[in-house]
Amino acid sequence: MEGGNSPSLQLQQLPLATAAVSVQPHTDSFSYKENLIGALLAIFGHLVSSIALNLQKYSHIRLAGSKDPRAYFRTKTWWSGLLLLVLGELGVFSSYAFAPLSLIVPLSAVSVVASAIIGIIFIKEKWKPKEFLRRYVLSFVGCGLAVVGTYLLVTFGPNSHEKMTAENITRHLVSWPFLLYMLVEIIVFCLLLYFYKERNANYIVIILLLVALLGSMTVVTVKAVAGMILVSIQGSLQLDSPIFYIMLVCMIATAIYQATFLAQASQLYDSAQISSIGYILSTTAAISAGATFYLDFMGEDVLHICMFALGCLIAFLGVFLITRNRKKPVPFEPYISMDAMPGMQNMHDKGVAVQPDLKASFSYGALENNDSMPEIYTPATLPIVQEQHGPKGASAPPYRVLEHSKKE
Repeated sequence: MEGGNSPSLQLQQLPLATAAVSVQPHTDSFSYKENLIGALLAIFGHLVSSIALNLQKYSHIRLAGSKDPRAYFRTKTWWSGLLLLVLGELGVFSSYAFAPLSLIVPLSAVSVVASAIIGIIFIKEKWKPKEFLRRYVLSFVGCGLAVVGTYLLVTFGPNSHEKMTAENITRHLVSWPFLLYMLVEIIVFCLLLYFYKERNANYIVIILLLVALLGSMTVVTVKAVAGMILVSIQGSLQLDSPIFYIMLVCMIATAIYQATFLAQASQLYDSAQISSIGYILSTTAAISAGATFYLDFMGEDVLHICMFALGCLIAFLGVFLITRNRKKPVPFEPYISMDAMPGMQNMHDKGVAVQPDLKASFSYGALENNDSMPEIYTPATLPIVQEQHGPKGASAPPYRVLEHSKKE
């Protein structure tokens, strides 16, 4: 009886074995194919987005002297840039559905390289050999390093692939490594936010660390949303799961707050500094989040991890060299010369002299129509106090109006 039942038992166990095989990790050839598709989509998306932003910038520059502040809406160049920007962002978004998170995030260096090349090609200045070598050699070296780093990232990137089903995402969401990572990130974020808001620590590293921590959660949710959409297109519907909408809301919220902090940083610091430091911090935080949430480097050998880290470092150095050579805008400091101050001639006619303490304020004088200026540029009100002779040791006001007679 046992011998007769064994074939039937083997037939009954066959579907179970087939189901077990279906959930095994992908083969190396298929994982490399998915990595290549995701990397090409990311590179294409960043390249098209960079071209789109430069087209829109070109449209704004051409219409800088126009009386209509929205004249660029009627230009084909601006709308072409907008369409290309949407296409590029869709390419980057879809790349997260194919390749691991830790591979896609560092490829944003492509946009920096593309912007540098476009800026050098379409620059309107006349080049001198010495000036060209002094200003652009580092940019070309940075572009070369960024390309080498990108090649190493694609070649030695992690090969962990799994279907982004609601069950897998929920399992990762409640895993203890990610919960511990989230606890540390929340504590660090609250501390940075306290120093930034309450202590007025407007350092670029603090602001961009806030951006990086928010960005790490943004890319985690983007991969979840993009992966669940891809699985739904392939036939297994995932859009009816609550975890999909939780990830979607988190993606939108973190992206909005990330853009808010970036806008604040752009008002205080140069865009070149924001590009280089922000790329390094955001990439590091995103790779850490991907390695913790999606276990991107699980099962990878030491050689691949070291070469991937080397590719990241080379890309970081390339982006730093590219942004270091950009022209820094001269900050605007409002001032009015003493002989051009309104009413200055009348004050001299009356025998009144002004003695300001130059170290006591950011600027002095009066600005006309300064209601639209930011608060930082509004000049301080200078108190005018008559000089009084008091006892020794009494503090004198920083600004005095000295009375002189006509005879003097």
